Parts: sequence; C-alpha cells; structure tokens
Amino acid sequence: MAEFQRAARRSALYSDYVLAPAMGVNRSTVSRVLTGEIRPGAAFIAGALAAFAPLSVQFEDLFEVVPES
Repeated sequence: MAEFQRAARRSALYSDYVLAPAMGVNRSTVSRVLTGEIRPGAAFIAGALAAFAPLSVQFEDLFEVVPES
C-alpha cells in the first residue's frame, strides 16, 4: 500500500474524499482497503489504475498478488 499512497500523493489525491470519486468507488471502500479491513476488488484495482494513469503506473507497481491459503 505504500506505493499506492505515494501515487495518490503524486496525483494530488490526498484524502479518501478526493481519491474515491477519482477512482469511481465509495470513500468507505478506499478507507477499508487502505486499513487492510478488506482486500481490493476488481473495481478498486481498475479505478486505481485509471486514477493514476497519468503517472504511468502498472498493476505490479500498486498491487501484489498473494495466493490464498
């Protein structure tokens, strides 16, 4: 999540209230993902990639695929 938060700052999306609409998700979803309460789903991932597109970030820059145990 550290790289995700750096990308948000570089995009001037400093708060959940600004980041969520840019990503097309609810503010509570952003908060819950960032605190680890829930895992990011497809809409969150797609929204992040779209919101940070001007930075040319890739999926691998923001997210890590972890196998379920």
